[in-house]
Formats: sequence, structure tokens, C-alpha cells
Amino acid sequence: MEVIAEAKNIRISPRKVRLVAEELAGKKALEAVESLKFVPKKASLPLSKVIKSAISNAKNNNKMDEKKLIIKEVVVNEGPKLKRFLPRSRGMVHPILKRSSHIRVVLEEAK
Repeated sequence: MEVIAEAKNIRISPRKVRLVAEELAGKKALEAVESLKFVPKKASLPLSKVIKSAISNAKNNNKMDEKKLIIKEVVVNEGPKLKRFLPRSRGMVHPILKRSSHIRVVLEEAK
């Protein structure tokens, strides 16, 4: 059985979150949360929150053992962009895209 947790509109670029997330697939969920404490990236905090949420969903809703949970996949998609502009010389303007991400974590119980 799979358990899913999502966090939407996280104000970090998806590219930066994927750098941290790609190492988590296949790890035990509790080990992944512990290892994220020592990652010096901003993306480690929202990722650990989503994994903790998935663990508690599995524990409370589906009566699964949290020690047997394995991260099946971590999907980081692009969320909406905030569009801002910087004035430049000769009346021009340069766009700035402030990107956001949607993080989806899927856990399953080890056999």
C-alpha cells in the first residue's frame, strides 16, 4: 500500500529542490529525515516536513509501522511563478521569475 503526502507552492526553485530530493528515493523514511538534518541546503527543511507528514499519514490513517516505511519516489514539479520586473536603462525592463515548487512524496511499506 502506498501513502502520499504533498506540499504545494513552496517558494524554492524546483531545480534546487531536485538536487536534494534525488538522493532520497529507496531510503528508509526515518533515515531520510535524519540525513536531511545535515544537508546544508534550504530545500532540506520542506522536504523533511513532507516526509514527516507522509510518515504520520501512514501511521495514523493506515496503521503502518513507521520503521518499515521506504521512500518509493519523490516528485518535484514546477509551481506557479511570481513575475517581477527590474527597470533598466533607456526605459527597458528585465523580467524576474520567482519560481515555486510542488513536492510529492510516496511511501510504501517494506515487505
